[in-house]
Amino acid sequence: MEQATIKYTIIRNREQYNQYCDQLEALLTFEHTDTLQDEIDLLTLLIEKYDDEHNTFKETDPITLLRSLMQDHHLKPQDMTAILGISKGYVSDILNYKKGLSKEVIRKLAARFKVRQEAFNRPYKLVSPVNMHLRNASVMNTTKKLEQVENA
Repeated sequence: MEQATIKYTIIRNREQYNQYCDQLEALLTFEHTDTLQDEIDLLTLLIEKYDDEHNTFKETDPITLLRSLMQDHHLKPQDMTAILGISKGYVSDILNYKKGLSKEVIRKLAARFKVRQEAFNRPYKLVSPVNMHLRNASVMNTTKKLEQVENA
């Protein structure tokens, strides 16, 4: 009995993972045929399996993840304005923990970086602009209590 050569195997390390990601990216540039689509589907499945097993997103807050992905893809904040269709100010506020990610921004980020939306759709602490003047980080993220004025 003749042994068939296996083109792809279970991903066992980061180097192999990177090779498969590069291979998948290259395959996506070709015209799709049934055979090519099967290869794309298989590579996608293997990459997703590795991602699920080695997922470090759970430990990373969404903004740290975004900054890391931007660095990996050599993107600047101004590039993100075009990718996400939002203002420079909003991008700056997001990257400086002043504003949260909207659902639409999360969808666009997940699509752009080819990760699950859950990677960006997790709670993280925002810096309250009311308390920016405070040097103590433990109180910086608390909201300022406003005294209620009763009208007589």
